[in-house]
Amino acid sequence: MSDIKTDLKYVATTCPYCGVGCGLNLVVQDGKCIGVEPYKRSPINEGKLCPKGATCWEPVHSPDRLTKPLIKKDGKFVEARWDEALDLIVKKFKETSDKFGPKSLGFQVSCRTVNEDCYAMQKWARVAFKTNNVDNCARICHGPSVAGLSLSFGSGAATNPFEDVLNSDLIVLWGSNVVEAHPLAGRRVMQAKKKGIPIIVIDPRYSATARLADDWLRFNPSTHIALANSMMYWIIKENKQNKEFIEKRTKGFEDLKKMVEKYADVEKITGVPTERVKEIAFKYAAAKNAVIIYCLGITELTTGTDNVRSMANLSMLCGNIGRPGVGVNPLRGQNNVQGACDMGAYPNVYSGYQACSSAENRAKMEKAWGVTGLPDWYGQTLTEQINQCGDPIKAMYILGLNPVVSYPDSNHVKASLEKLDFCVIQDIFWTESCQYADVILPGACFAEKDGTFTSGERRINRVRKAVDAPGESKIDYMIFGELAKKMGLKGFDWKTGQDVWDDMRACTPSMFGATYEKMEKPESVHWPCPTVEHPGTPILHKERFSAADGLGTFFGLEYRPPAEVADAEYPYTLMTGRCIFHYHTRTQTDRCEVLHYEVPESYIQINTQDAKELGIKQHEKIKVRSRRGETITIARVTDDVGPKVLYMPMHFDQGANNLTNTALDPLSKMPELKHCAVAVEKIVKEA
Repeated sequence: MSDIKTDLKYVATTCPYCGVGCGLNLVVQDGKCIGVEPYKRSPINEGKLCPKGATCWEPVHSPDRLTKPLIKKDGKFVEARWDEALDLIVKKFKETSDKFGPKSLGFQVSCRTVNEDCYAMQKWARVAFKTNNVDNCARICHGPSVAGLSLSFGSGAATNPFEDVLNSDLIVLWGSNVVEAHPLAGRRVMQAKKKGIPIIVIDPRYSATARLADDWLRFNPSTHIALANSMMYWIIKENKQNKEFIEKRTKGFEDLKKMVEKYADVEKITGVPTERVKEIAFKYAAAKNAVIIYCLGITELTTGTDNVRSMANLSMLCGNIGRPGVGVNPLRGQNNVQGACDMGAYPNVYSGYQACSSAENRAKMEKAWGVTGLPDWYGQTLTEQINQCGDPIKAMYILGLNPVVSYPDSNHVKASLEKLDFCVIQDIFWTESCQYADVILPGACFAEKDGTFTSGERRINRVRKAVDAPGESKIDYMIFGELAKKMGLKGFDWKTGQDVWDDMRACTPSMFGATYEKMEKPESVHWPCPTVEHPGTPILHKERFSAADGLGTFFGLEYRPPAEVADAEYPYTLMTGRCIFHYHTRTQTDRCEVLHYEVPESYIQINTQDAKELGIKQHEKIKVRSRRGETITIARVTDDVGPKVLYMPMHFDQGANNLTNTALDPLSKMPELKHCAVAVEKIVKEA
């Protein structure tokens, strides 16, 4: 009996992968995570987990975690003391800023780490260097959601919680493979189906989610606006719009009506016959409570912001805003995409989306932070920073990102990073991007810190420390506090995650009432939560929209083709996305034995007829080329994709982002990750 260990403990926390925000218990013994157990009290996932959540503990104690600061000397990385590394960073960033000005620095913030880290990094950048060149990786997933929903509704966030689909009469999933990319949100959709709630999936690919649908609509890739405009034309033509809602709660309807008159027949653009468009449109219009759920199939295009506004147009046209069972809901790709934006890790706003251009906001933040001279200019976005490496951006600080794999046109990213005079990468593992750094700092993972993630439904969920970080690695917000201290800055002497959160709350009206105490409850709290007495806001825009005048805005939007379309030289259209077993650049999931076993290498889906014409067999290696690069991958021959359309997961090095396009959405600066023209070659083996 003396050998029985009794120090087993369960630490309630939040899954570190997608933006659903599932609750789970980390099982800890002898100071080590040894597994995961269900957290049945979570109203989000009710004790259920996807394959990634069930294995999220495995990378925590991986033997290849970064544990000491590294400095590149004579082309090689050597271990360094923390003081040496931090002194070098301060010296180089101050020298660069003093010589070239605040626009010579770039700060890139992860959507994977806690809110407290995101707030700390953007505060340090703004206070220390008076720069707004701060951005996060929402730029390459849901930047168009922030921009588009803000323009339409006055707030760039989901309108309703996930479980609210159970109150719907119709669920429309547009450009979202929720079953694979957000499995526990997909579970809610499955529960709705079991209740008899009909599901429409609008997607060029017959995905796992399309298999769940009552009605699947295939259309030509990247023709969302034309399809939505045609649906709205027929709804208005047949007088099925919600006139009372339009009159009382919106503006701009006449502009929309005039625009959609040109889109009665869009079959040549979308590939969808008019009768099918009408059928889908009338189903949506007839539903008492219809919800639109979308994801990166809508956003990751040069028309991303307009695509999002099209979803908003359709919802307002039928009055599907401001009550249970309706709304427009982006599924956030990463665990803290919503939170990184909320925290002000953005080039034009402080925390809570307070515009930097406002003199009143700047004065308020200067008082809160004890600083003067905060800039009013719109900083460079994440993708623009990469393009400007070398001139004007000379030094860059990258927190928890792997741009070489996750950004479009990997060859361009590598060449850009090489142009920097100085680069810092702060992460938990060595990634493909680390070789381009001058200093590498070891941070702490989700299991090693206290903080919060904000899910895609604006629910702020607690993250709790379960174990100590390995070696000399440090909690990320503490690293920024130490950098600030070395610069003689005040207001960075945080001791806990709650200290950082309370710093943010004090200057953020929409989250002032969202205290750590409220988050101790399993259901936590949704922002906006303006006062300590306020219960939070699960459903937005109930009585009025978030815009200053309280009205939602219709936009008449013209269809624009993608930046690059298939032609004789590159005759195939490539789409990218996720698979259920991996996450982004696989920095963590590929360190989980089961997940690696399921999908050990990249693959590409190709239509059966196309494969036959090219002589390509199932599971054969093929070469895929674009104007930017090439990759060799495994063919999966299937009719899930249409003729001349390919689909490739985005998780792998030497994969999809060797091929993708850097062309940007003019409003959100989103690159066109979901659409590019490619050529396919069968690899002929030498005799």
